[in-house]
Amino acid sequence: MRDVLESLLRWWEAGEAVGLATVTATWSSAPRQPGAAMVVGPGGEVVGSVSGGCVEGAVYELCREVIDTGAARTAKFGVSDDDAFEVGLTCGGTIELLIERVDRESFPQLPELARAIAGSRPVALLTRLDDGRHLVVTPDGRDGTLGGDRIDDAVTDDGRGLLAAGRTGVLHYGRSGERRGEGLPVLVASFAPPARMLVFGATDHAAATARIGSFLGYHVTVCDARPVFATRRRFPSADEVVVDWPHRYLNAEVEAGRVDERTVLCVLTHDPKFDVPVLEMALRLPVAYVGAMGSRRTHDDRNKRLQEAGLTDAELHRLASPVGLDLGARTPEETAVSIAAEIVALRWGGTGARLTATAGPIHGG
Repeated sequence: MRDVLESLLRWWEAGEAVGLATVTATWSSAPRQPGAAMVVGPGGEVVGSVSGGCVEGAVYELCREVIDTGAARTAKFGVSDDDAFEVGLTCGGTIELLIERVDRESFPQLPELARAIAGSRPVALLTRLDDGRHLVVTPDGRDGTLGGDRIDDAVTDDGRGLLAAGRTGVLHYGRSGERRGEGLPVLVASFAPPARMLVFGATDHAAATARIGSFLGYHVTVCDARPVFATRRRFPSADEVVVDWPHRYLNAEVEAGRVDERTVLCVLTHDPKFDVPVLEMALRLPVAYVGAMGSRRTHDDRNKRLQEAGLTDAELHRLASPVGLDLGARTPEETAVSIAAEIVALRWGGTGARLTATAGPIHGG
């Protein structure tokens, strides 16, 4: 929903009614993930996508329908459905959707949700799939109701669990909120703050990596102990530019609770006085990725220094060094693509192989 939130809020504030379609579940090669959204505005304008273009025409008509009726409904498209094939879902996947009317009366909590997302505060939107009622949940509060205290209490607890994990999905309850029941499905859409990318070393490669990290949606910080190099002018795409010793800055961020299992770290100085202290700390943290730039000789020397610092073989095995996938990269920009490709592949379990040389579904699941 992040992609459509600005337009959705603008129409809400103007008192207009719109149709909102949200992906609730996918199978096989469906191109968009749960939580992806498309909005049809009061004048027929379309913002966002639920299928990369495959079924947007049919979803458009459903959105127009719920604007008129006000009644939320669900829909399923897949290649096994004749109607779905006619509208173009030829990618081999299946998607389920919730289509609902959004206006000031049906979704009074929208501004609160928008403020939390804009402020990078964790928030989850819980929606009943049978009637479209909403509950906005934060780590320490909630607003709205799905039909009563029992169901609200149950889904609030479970929703906070998904929010803490940064996951979006459908939970099932009994009509009175029984956790082991059926008949009341609830979509939990989690909006956690963006994952962080920490880039150590104020180099040309770091500037390119910061740009592609921002493009991928990371909150990017560039850190270097040398003030003459670590400047905002050299790193305009970074969210933060910090002048500090890398290991000292990383330690402060860990102590402040601003490093988590989604954080990726790219150590691009290839200078042992900077690299070794920060890697010694980073490889002991439960982060998503730690990569370090350097030649094979630099890698061997760095590993020896890290072993001498007490790191275990298991901890050293977590280090992506030399950093990136083998793309034949030469320029800083090409190297940044190589680094980003490795991060994406590790996140989703990709092999890095050319798709033309593989068989089976493109997306797992």
